[in-house]
Amino acid sequence: MQKVFRSCYDLDKRCYEMYGLTEDILMEHAARGMAEYIQNRFDKGSSILIVSGMGNNGADGTVLARQLHGDYDVKLVIPFGVKSEMAKIQKKRAEALGVDIVKNLHDADIIVDAIFGAGLNREIDKKTEDILHKLNSFKGFKIACDVPTGVGENGLLMPMAFRADVTITMGALKESLYVDESKDLLGEIICVDLGVSREQYENESNTFVLESSDLKLPSRTALSTHKGNFGHAAVFSGEKEGAGIIAGMAASRFGAGLTTLVVHEKITPPPYLMHSTVVPKNTTALAIGMGLGCHFESEFLQKYVIKSHLPIVLDADSFYSDEILSILEQKEREIVITPHPKEFVFLWKILTGEVLSVSDIQNDRFGVIRNFNLKYPHVTVLLKGANTLIVQEEKLYINPLGCAKLSKGGSGDVLSGLIVSLLAQGYTGIDAAIQASLALTMAANNYKGASYSMLATDIIEEIGKLE
Repeated sequence: MQKVFRSCYDLDKRCYEMYGLTEDILMEHAARGMAEYIQNRFDKGSSILIVSGMGNNGADGTVLARQLHGDYDVKLVIPFGVKSEMAKIQKKRAEALGVDIVKNLHDADIIVDAIFGAGLNREIDKKTEDILHKLNSFKGFKIACDVPTGVGENGLLMPMAFRADVTITMGALKESLYVDESKDLLGEIICVDLGVSREQYENESNTFVLESSDLKLPSRTALSTHKGNFGHAAVFSGEKEGAGIIAGMAASRFGAGLTTLVVHEKITPPPYLMHSTVVPKNTTALAIGMGLGCHFESEFLQKYVIKSHLPIVLDADSFYSDEILSILEQKEREIVITPHPKEFVFLWKILTGEVLSVSDIQNDRFGVIRNFNLKYPHVTVLLKGANTLIVQEEKLYINPLGCAKLSKGGSGDVLSGLIVSLLAQGYTGIDAAIQASLALTMAANNYKGASYSMLATDIIEEIGKLE
């Protein structure tokens, strides 16, 4: 996993004050990182169009033009002139070397957007919109310098934004790169250093982005074991019994030694799943909410869910129940909740009385989940989305690996099953949420069928193939 920061301004300042580096040195290294990306992927002589703004992000682009000049057919456009001191200096250096500074935009093998970087806190003007519209229409490979122009400092989109194939950001990763609204415009995210290693540049952070290498599967290595060594997951199967069955299948697939569906009446689950009208005595973790409806009476819930000490996953219909949500007050219990934004609207109103809209949540996902963590720091909350956010005890983890294949009913039920499986096997709430989320997204990415065709059962099958 990698550290993520709200802003890099303080980190740049540390370089000036602690290491004696200058703005000029950092800028040279920022451009060198972009240049090396291009040199490693595109043949010499390829055409490059670089569009630079009037500030320091534009200066990064101008330095890039100078560094690539001679080996590549570079054209530099500076549509708004230069304003910052560094932009003026870099323009003079580019002119002295003979970089071709032109006025007109044209297609090229590589298109580099260096108009505005991180920290844009105002709407872009009509001229900028027109430039972005033209750049997006070009067929060349598109690179954004730091962040795509039109993505604001909070990660939200302007009326028009550059659509990058890759975003090369500088120094450290920023939260604004992981806002759902802009995910489709960023492409691959690459971080380059600024003259010192990431280890030296970065300071402490409680926010991290997860990578596929962070997946740690519940592999079995001991030879002398039995099913009781791997926990017993109990999944409540309610009015829509299919949701509970899917969760149970996922729990069993992900290593739970035993999995029981808690039901009101006889059903016909897969033969490897047990079912019972009560929670078995040897249960080690619970999952409730998936397709639950109003299937279980209050007395039953009180006995087997509310007053239980067992680790628990709350999902779906749980977030509409005052009674079930009372569990969140239990500070000594491992609790994981997995709402999507609409479900979070309802649970937040029940818990606080505050009315949020889905847009409120999506426009400030980091702020919303941190507010929840202030109120319930002991609870692990997993906020679903294009970039899944997971937080507990002030530490926040971002899973950016999700894909559109997961946008289908049943995916969330699989996730709940994976989490309860790990809880049953003795994982903490935060570790269960992280590992289950990674397994879900990586299994979905591994599915080879059409992007629209994946079923929940396909995810479960792919879970069994992860290595």
